[in-house]
Amino acid sequence: MMAAQSNLKNMVLCLTAVCFVCAAVLAATYAVTQEPIARTAQHTLQQSLAEVLPQDTEIDVQEQTLLLDGTSYSYYACTQDGRVQGWAIRSVTAGFGGPLTLLVGVRADGTVHAAKVLSHSETPGLGAKCKEDRTFTGQFKSFDPRTRKLAVRKDGGDIDAITASTITSRAYTLAVANAVKVAAALQDGTREEDPQNE
Repeated sequence: MMAAQSNLKNMVLCLTAVCFVCAAVLAATYAVTQEPIARTAQHTLQQSLAEVLPQDTEIDVQEQTLLLDGTSYSYYACTQDGRVQGWAIRSVTAGFGGPLTLLVGVRADGTVHAAKVLSHSETPGLGAKCKEDRTFTGQFKSFDPRTRKLAVRKDGGDIDAITASTITSRAYTLAVANAVKVAAALQDGTREEDPQNE
């Protein structure tokens, strides 16, 4: 009986020591990698912003938020000579495989400058083409929603869907359309109070 109690006590002490060592290793790894990860994330963000916003503008990498129709959107402004030239807006919709996150550049006049997929869970070879299919993504460059309809052709719009990926194409187009609405609200100064800004 004493031997069993002793073994149990040794096992508990051993497991406790292992847990402490693992926690210390994880904490040390986090401390060492935190700064490089943050630098990489910042660099990736700056590259993405440069891709979707007009060149020769000054990009404010300070993230801001706007609440529109009950949804919170994060955005970044770009200026030239102190005047806002447009915004890069993070827009999330439901794709075929899960959330589809885009960064959409919208000029101050309401036209889409460009859009870039930040993350997705779409089917490889089908919906995943939304990230690199230039025939599809190129349709959004300089798209003017005042003269053309921002919807896929099946829904009466002017966007050609990716072959066999209508759901993904609709989600992508909706993300861009939502970003255009956000830009219009920013331009007009109409906004709901976002609790994140308080």
